[in-house]
Amino acid sequence: MEEGGSTVFTPALEGMKNVKSDNGEMLTKPFLDVCKEILPVIDKFGAAMALVKSDIGGNISRLETKYQSNPEQFNQLYSLVSVEVEAKTAKGSSSCTNGLLWLTRAMDFLVALFRNLLEHPDWPMSQACTDSYGKTLKKWHGWLASSTFTVAMKLAPERKKFMDVIAGSGDVLADIEKFCTTFSPLLEENHKFLASVGMDELKVS
Repeated sequence: MEEGGSTVFTPALEGMKNVKSDNGEMLTKPFLDVCKEILPVIDKFGAAMALVKSDIGGNISRLETKYQSNPEQFNQLYSLVSVEVEAKTAKGSSSCTNGLLWLTRAMDFLVALFRNLLEHPDWPMSQACTDSYGKTLKKWHGWLASSTFTVAMKLAPERKKFMDVIAGSGDVLADIEKFCTTFSPLLEENHKFLASVGMDELKVS
């Protein structure tokens, strides 16, 4: 392991350094790799996040498959969307546009959740989860998705146990802070781009 100890977040934090090209474009593979590095963090929530995890995993592989079909053409993350917008297939439920949108939203939820854990040390895990869900995913979910989610959140692990598990040998609070601060602007950029092509408002029933 590298010097100074590491936490569950270390690989994602390392990966974020490579997400943008020298001229500031979001790169497909490094962005997806960072999202993948976050899956082990989600694992630590156990059953409460099983749904979120399979959703994120599914969207990553959808985008990855498209990227692998032509790595040169799809080197930039937003090219996956632009192609679909031109072909008028972007709104389809199995589109990469949809995949990127929901992947970004799920990451918004996680960032909000970890921010809650930092800012509200007295909140139980279920409250931290419910609050961040309310701030991020809830308005895009219909009744069914919303109630499924709410039930799952009741399975959230006990907070202290969770924090101990993700701590590893590093300073986990500092890493959470770094994760939220570094990842948020990238997600923000995804939303801006999706909004610019009219694709940031898609909902699910």
